[in-house]
Amino acid sequence: MFKTTLAGLRAHKLRLLLTSLAITLGVGFIAGTFVLTDTIEAGFTKSFTAAADKIDVAVLPKEDPLPAKLLDTVRSVAGVKDAQPVVYGDAALIGKDGKVVGDFPTAGVSIPANRIDITSGKAPSAEGQAALDKNTAKAQGFAPGDTIAVLDHKNARHEFQLVGVFDVGVEQDLAYRGAVAFTAATAQRMTGVKGFQEIDVLTAGPAPDSLRTAVAAAVGRSGLGSKVEVQTGEELTHDLAKANGADTGFLKLGLLMFGVVALLVAALVIYNTFNILVAQRMREMALLRCIGATRGQVFGSIVLESAVVGLISAVLGLLMGLGLGAVAVLVLRNVGAEIPTGTVALTPQVIVIGLATGLVVTVGAALLPARQATKVAPIAALRTQVEEHTFRAGVVRVIFAALFGLGGAGLTAAGVTMKPGESALMVVMAGGVLIFFAVLILGPVIVKPLSGLTGWLPARLFGVPGRLAVDNSRRNPKRAATTTIALTVGVTLMTFMSVLTATMRATIGNELDQQFPADYLVTAQSGAVPRSVADALRGRPELASVTEIRGKEAKLNGERFTIGTVNQSALGTTIKPSATSGSMDGFRPGQVALNAPIAKDMGLKVGDTLKLETDKTSTSLRIVALLDSEISLLPGVMVPEPAFEQYFGKVDDTNLLINAADGVPADKSRKIVDSATEAYPAVKVGSTTEIRGEFDDAIDTMLLIVTGLLGLAIVISLLGIANTLSLSVYERTRESALLRALGLTKPQLRGMLSVEALVLGVVGALVGVVLGGVYGWAATKTLTETVLFRLPVTQVLLFIAASGLAGVLAAVLPARRAARASIVDSLASA
Repeated sequence: MFKTTLAGLRAHKLRLLLTSLAITLGVGFIAGTFVLTDTIEAGFTKSFTAAADKIDVAVLPKEDPLPAKLLDTVRSVAGVKDAQPVVYGDAALIGKDGKVVGDFPTAGVSIPANRIDITSGKAPSAEGQAALDKNTAKAQGFAPGDTIAVLDHKNARHEFQLVGVFDVGVEQDLAYRGAVAFTAATAQRMTGVKGFQEIDVLTAGPAPDSLRTAVAAAVGRSGLGSKVEVQTGEELTHDLAKANGADTGFLKLGLLMFGVVALLVAALVIYNTFNILVAQRMREMALLRCIGATRGQVFGSIVLESAVVGLISAVLGLLMGLGLGAVAVLVLRNVGAEIPTGTVALTPQVIVIGLATGLVVTVGAALLPARQATKVAPIAALRTQVEEHTFRAGVVRVIFAALFGLGGAGLTAAGVTMKPGESALMVVMAGGVLIFFAVLILGPVIVKPLSGLTGWLPARLFGVPGRLAVDNSRRNPKRAATTTIALTVGVTLMTFMSVLTATMRATIGNELDQQFPADYLVTAQSGAVPRSVADALRGRPELASVTEIRGKEAKLNGERFTIGTVNQSALGTTIKPSATSGSMDGFRPGQVALNAPIAKDMGLKVGDTLKLETDKTSTSLRIVALLDSEISLLPGVMVPEPAFEQYFGKVDDTNLLINAADGVPADKSRKIVDSATEAYPAVKVGSTTEIRGEFDDAIDTMLLIVTGLLGLAIVISLLGIANTLSLSVYERTRESALLRALGLTKPQLRGMLSVEALVLGVVGALVGVVLGGVYGWAATKTLTETVLFRLPVTQVLLFIAASGLAGVLAAVLPARRAARASIVDSLASA
């Protein structure tokens, strides 16, 4: 039987290729994920190891920054060649447009000269010198020799000569924010940071372990032993690399989720393929039974065939994964991503995981067809053609489908009615999984009427070939259901994401419109917006309103919160806070409004009183409203404007909301606002349109990435359709030849198979759209209590059309092969 199985595989190379392609793609995606993340992790480790060579001992704070006096203590230790501090704070760089760079202040740092990686120029060595990280320098058009302006911690402007450009290496925070490097003294003066974040020590001869012991003893004698940690450079490297591993682990988990989806689809395709192969080879297996093969040997031959296919697929998948990982690393390098990468390679762990995954999924998918093969009676060898099996929905199928369906519907209903949050989302997703299993079980039952519905128009448009195609799509419901369910998985997830993002976009946009119907938002990157800005804008006839939002920290029932206020005249007009309980009507001194989550955490409700403690006063406030502020610029605790000034005095603004007057062109009103903020580099102007645009861009990017990753599942499912049609064409060789003999032309035969694929593709897409739409809606109900549901009809129609078109494309080669077959030879085949 072993030789017979291998001979059968060699005799059907095309069948072997089609069967293995789906699992190859699934294993390839998972292997590629491991290759990519392992390569990134190796790059980080290599970078950290390189950094360790530059440090012998590092002194680190456990909580508060290291005091300046500790530097002299470390330098005085015998065996210390040099000790240099690391300073880290905020120092906002001013761009060539006169405004601070980025959404967050650039970091002001002092990095020891032996650790900083200068790519151009030199490291700063004098008070008036500075260096920029290479990404910020490139983006802002600065080069060594230029003069740059930087704001200190009091927002005072200082100019420096740019003497160098450096690489931030593995410091991801610096890569995101950008960094300006100074000497240690200048960095402390600019950032206002007291003390050091780290002290790096170089040895004059002693081994790092010995020097660490000596430094730790000196630190202990200074009375700071419990507040300071002393490590060797290697120990610091190990800790940093370990911390980095969590990041790659998160990336790996996220990508593997898509790999699991691809493998699920691949398993369905493999199951369907072996099901068809068993049906086609009924006479062959019956003949084996006639000449003495046992049921166990027949079962073993199918399992062996699946194991060979799985092994070959897994090996090809590993090679494909290596290629995918290499391409991903190349893309990261070319787009300038600040992620160090090592050598692309397959580790023993990845090889074992890939081989095991391919074998387990393929053999697992073949077990049921293999079991079916053992039921073939020896008398079947006498039949001249494959027996057509009629499908009947058994009692067991209906009972299990009902159990899964009722359980899934119950969990979904429970999740939707729960309080929005992560738990509710998990319950809804669990319900979705059970409903999917119910659909999987009932697939043969629902695919027949859906095929008739979907094929109604093609049957009338394409005449006899169209009617034959629709009949063929309904002939074997189990096969059709398994073929379409693979496509359903991908379309369900894509529809789900489309509905979720469209609803989120509409809901958040509506919240922004209701709570902040402003044309411009003025904020300070650091510090506050001077009141003079609002004063300069308030009298302009081109502007309809200027709303000031202020905030100041204080104690509320012993806990520190930001207490805020807005112009009293703006409440209910420009700003309309949504209260979940109580009301802000007639808001007056002695009253307070809290965000609902804050009130819940503090165990408070409307009508309760709490104690407010500021530097100037202590008073009791009564809660009059709990606010729903999931999307809000308002502070979590609101008091009336007159009371705020009584509690805190004259405070600068946190934000300004500005509306242009009706009929004023946008460019004119924007110019007025820009002019009022021109004298303040840290004050930036944005429009709500820009804010919404950035939000939309982020959602679109996420949707594009997810769609691209799910596209692999779609490709695999389409290979399943092509595979099913190819094997089905082989199975119906005599039938196709008889149709040709009765007058069906080659184009009509190709058209018949194309329409059959079209119907299968659209059926799978329709089921996916319904599931994805329902669970997209259910998921949005678990995110917030006020949802504006949106069904992206255009995208949904595109999914259905694309699925039908892809099905037609998948049928091109099988249809071409069927049309080229000889009528006489086909009729003569047994």
